[in-house]
Amino acid sequence: MKIYRNLNDFEALKSAVVTIGTFDGVHIGHQKILSRLKENAKECEGETVLLTFYPHPRLIINPDDDSLRLINDIEEKTHRLALEGIDHLIITPFTRDFSIQTPEEYITNVLVNKLGCKRIVIGYDHHFGKDRQGTIKDLEEMSSIFDFEVEQIPEQDIEDVAVSSTRIRESLIKGDVETANKYLGYSFELTGTVVRGDQIGRTIGFPTANLNVHESHKLIPAYGIYAVEVEIYPQVPSIAAGDYITPQPERMAKGMCYIGTRPTVDGMNRKIEINLLDFKDDLYDKTLRIKFLHFIRHDEWFESLEVLQENIKKDEEAIRNYFDTH
Repeated sequence: MKIYRNLNDFEALKSAVVTIGTFDGVHIGHQKILSRLKENAKECEGETVLLTFYPHPRLIINPDDDSLRLINDIEEKTHRLALEGIDHLIITPFTRDFSIQTPEEYITNVLVNKLGCKRIVIGYDHHFGKDRQGTIKDLEEMSSIFDFEVEQIPEQDIEDVAVSSTRIRESLIKGDVETANKYLGYSFELTGTVVRGDQIGRTIGFPTANLNVHESHKLIPAYGIYAVEVEIYPQVPSIAAGDYITPQPERMAKGMCYIGTRPTVDGMNRKIEINLLDFKDDLYDKTLRIKFLHFIRHDEWFESLEVLQENIKKDEEAIRNYFDTH
């Protein structure tokens, strides 16, 4: 897969088969659309092109709205799209100038002149251009002028996308990562850098890596304890223009992840802490990709550090048992 960090860096193809969207989650609903995109490319001997935006358009159109929560950060999404076998991924900045193009300008400037679109695979409810005025009807009317084909994704497939996205978010908010993973088609991930904490975990026999999540708008699962698999990287995987090279972890480990405010200790700020099983090496400044597998329990207050320690021992036993049986 080739990556472009700006639409202007892309040279129009002879036969581009295009889809456009945020594709947050790259979940099972999205995967059906991407399969149809690839089928179209094979039929016309073209190349698949996915145009997405960073930052998310909502952050530009409604900068005061802080409710956006993303299933993927941009690196995680890129990784999933590469696994889906997309030929070209354009991650272009979303700007107000881009958003005020008329539907006709959008089709002419973006689809035809920039991408070389020969087929576009798009949902019945897709809107584009200034004030989202453009519809599939505009695409169909202009397709004969510019000699491209329009394929409308069936309504049921679009509904599958909406249902999957909703179920994933609702499940993660409840801590039900297994249901979320069912709709994702893979394990939900958090990616971040290990930073120094106050090292309280060391004093009770459970040293933890404190995770600083890279994406500030990332959806964080319910407070509690989880069984996780962890990929360890020497540095933050970058999304550079050019051929995408799948980052390879230097190590992998199993562990338990705590998300919460540590009510027994201070109960103030949210923490994301990972204790790796049978692992003693230094993790400071490393990048971790945390894969959530199983929910153990919700966050709780305990009357002392000693009682907390006893409960963490029970959590570890439950997590080791989970890995022994799965």
